Amino acid sequence: METIIKRVKKGQLDKDSIEMAGAILKKGGLVAFPTETVYGLGADALNEKAAEKIYAAKGRPSDNPLIVHITNLGALEKITKNVPEETKKIADAYWPGPLTMIFEKSEAVPYGTTGGLDTVAVRMPSDEVARALIDVGGGYIAAPSANTSGRPSPTMAEHVEEDLTGRIDMILDGGPVSIGLESTILDMTVTPPMILRPGAITKEMLEACIGEVTVDKAVIKPNQRPKAPGMKYRHYAPKADLSIVEGEMSKVISKINELAAEQVKAGHKVGIIGTEESVANYICGDVKSIGTREDESTIAVHLFAILREFDADQVDYIYSESFDTEGIGSAIMNRLLKAAGHHVITV
Repeated sequence: METIIKRVKKGQLDKDSIEMAGAILKKGGLVAFPTETVYGLGADALNEKAAEKIYAAKGRPSDNPLIVHITNLGALEKITKNVPEETKKIADAYWPGPLTMIFEKSEAVPYGTTGGLDTVAVRMPSDEVARALIDVGGGYIAAPSANTSGRPSPTMAEHVEEDLTGRIDMILDGGPVSIGLESTILDMTVTPPMILRPGAITKEMLEACIGEVTVDKAVIKPNQRPKAPGMKYRHYAPKADLSIVEGEMSKVISKINELAAEQVKAGHKVGIIGTEESVANYICGDVKSIGTREDESTIAVHLFAILREFDADQVDYIYSESFDTEGIGSAIMNRLLKAAGHHVITV
């Protein structure tokens, strides 16, 4: 299969490219497109055979549900039922944006889209390219991240090309994404609502809107049975062996230097993930700054790209500092822990 790649500029959209992509979706094809979180791999959410193509292209387990992307609140009527009252208050505050809500599904949504579940995950993205494509593509676009299953999520079109060229019909290149981590997932089928995956919309933000919100134990404990996209299987993993070192910062730096020196002496290539505040303290290895601790959104937006850079550098081992678990730091650590297979060294 030849993959068509079209560059689309925000604020000056190429309507012909968007309409071409929409036509591909309506015919049951696959189109990768930017959102504010990561690039998504889109198909018609109401076409079960199209959804099956997503799983095949990604190598994704078929029991891992897909998120349905919409552009207006009224679109919920067709694909959901028994929507709780708090939904409108949350939607008014955080849609469009990096938040997915889970509802009971209607018969319009095939089980091929929901991974066999009687619930459907729904998101309303804010990205201009994504919204234009959803509207011309039929209004309901199922889209997990546009990467090979298990690999770091794509935050640039080049990442999509690397993983999926020849497997999908088209890539809309809208440039780098603005957030860099997948959406928060909030289960609205339980009381109180429960966060199944942390993201840029934090527990504190949701509680300020609707009151009590809980967090699924599977977010922290990998042996719990997950109930949402991106939570059941190992995700975001680089090719190298990744370890997270946590503790008081001076001890973390010392331990990473010790581990890196041992591996370099043994003939291995080592990558180190630090921050602007710490990178000057590392004495060997391929050292990369992921951002600044003063603004953790800079860490979020660079995380997946840095993991892919280490793949390109062909490192054997990666050692990463740990990060705070408040606010978006919770989402950063969730992704890092899954990428590391929960391998944490405490000092």
